[in-house]
Amino acid sequence: MPRKFITYFDSEGNDYTDELIMAVKDKLDVSENIKRILIASSSGESALKLYGVVGDRVEIINVTHHMGFSGENESDISEEMIEKLEEVGIKTYFGSHAFSGAARGVTNKYGGYSPLDVVADTLRMFSHGIKVSCEISIMAADAGLVPVGEEIIAIGGRGHGVDSAVIITPVNAKNLFDLKIHEIIAMPRD
Repeated sequence: MPRKFITYFDSEGNDYTDELIMAVKDKLDVSENIKRILIASSSGESALKLYGVVGDRVEIINVTHHMGFSGENESDISEEMIEKLEEVGIKTYFGSHAFSGAARGVTNKYGGYSPLDVVADTLRMFSHGIKVSCEISIMAADAGLVPVGEEIIAIGGRGHGVDSAVIITPVNAKNLFDLKIHEIIAMPRD
C-alpha cells in the first residue's frame, strides 16, 4: 500500500538514519518514476547504508562538503570510503554549498547577510535536513549529475546522519525559485 503520510522524528540527528532510509525504501516501492537519489553524507557512511537497503534499483549520488570545509586542503570523506562507494556504483560529488559558497566568504569578512541566507533560513523553518535536501539538488543539477525537470529523492540532515527526505524537482541555481518540493517523506518535528 502506498505510503500516504510523512514520517516524523522527535528531533534532528543521527538517531533516525536507519528509519529514514526505510521510509525512503517504502516510498521507492510505490514510486515508479524515481530514478535517482541524492544523499548528503560528508563521511559516506549514510550513503553506504542507503545502498545496503535500496541496492542498485536507482542511481545513488553522494554529496559531500567541498574541500576545505573542515580545514584547509582537507576532505571530510576518506579516499577509502570514496573507493567503497565507487565499488557499488555510488558517485561522490564535492561542491560549494549552493546557499552559502563564496557569499559566506563575503559575509564572514564584512558582516551582514546574503539573500541566500534568507532562503536557507526559510527552508530551515521546516528542518535543517530539508534545507540541505534542496541545496544538494541544486548543486547536483549545476554539476550535471541530475537532470532538471525530473523528480528525484533528496536526503539531508545536520552534522552526522540523515533525518529528512523529499521528492523534489531540481533546478539550476539561476532558477532557484522554480525548485519544487513535491512530497516530504520524512523530517524531524523539532
